[in-house]
Amino acid sequence: MSAEPAVFVGTSGYSFADWVGPFYPPGTKSADFLRYYAHEFSCVEVNSTYYGIPEPRVLQRMEAKTPDGFRFIVKLNQAMTHERSLEPALVARFLEALQPLKDAGKYHGLLAQFPWAFRRDDGAKTHLERLRAVLPGEPLWIEFRHSSWMHPQLPAWLAERSLGYCAVDEPALPGLVPPVTHVTNGVGYVRFHGRNAKHWWGGGARDAAAPGPASAAVGGGSAATDVPPKPAPARREQLRYDYDYPERELSEWVARVNELARQAKQTYLFFNNCHAGQAARNAKLMEELLRRSGLKL
Repeated sequence: MSAEPAVFVGTSGYSFADWVGPFYPPGTKSADFLRYYAHEFSCVEVNSTYYGIPEPRVLQRMEAKTPDGFRFIVKLNQAMTHERSLEPALVARFLEALQPLKDAGKYHGLLAQFPWAFRRDDGAKTHLERLRAVLPGEPLWIEFRHSSWMHPQLPAWLAERSLGYCAVDEPALPGLVPPVTHVTNGVGYVRFHGRNAKHWWGGGARDAAAPGPASAAVGGGSAATDVPPKPAPARREQLRYDYDYPERELSEWVARVNELARQAKQTYLFFNNCHAGQAARNAKLMEELLRRSGLKL
């Protein structure tokens, strides 16, 4: 337990053209995004590594645009989470990309975000154990998207393997993970995805209801009644995270964050509702709400 709990608030990514105006000053060039961002926030979640593993020089250039004390959390490549590949060459290349952040003292861990199809079963648990084995000593948080993982033994299971739990705020839809928090590796972690239920599965109410009854999945293994949502257009991701949190919804998290801060050495809060600068605006609002509660950021 930390004598002075530290909470770090930021966004999931920073390089978005539609943030110019809503967050970045008009006329800001993309090469200057991170430099400006780092004056407003003390941490960032690097999401580009999910789509492709960059050369080390890419993260070296990113690091050079941030001040001392800035914190990077890096998202695992999709091959490691969605395709369940842990080939030695893949892992080695990913770790090599991180080295500039480590050398600068600005690297603070990895996020493994798994898809909704990643259910709680023996195969999935084995993959998590293998992931831990190939990334020994790395601070690593696991984000689940399927409610089958909401089992009473989950916190202890993660803690035994030094795996962190990533809490989520997302729509209250059948089969999704509810907003519960755990500290299983000494550090709290929360991602705010928005509550855009209408477009979470890519369309209207029929798509949103696709996964089936939530009760079938909570507390045990995979739910036999769950039906995977149909593939949606590429624009689905943009619509899914197009959400602007009102103050009342973020206020629901103030007590939870204070409790995480009491339990954890540090706590990270990242906003992933990135459309048109909403993530940055909501992150700033969250900082203000936490300060009002007396929490030192």
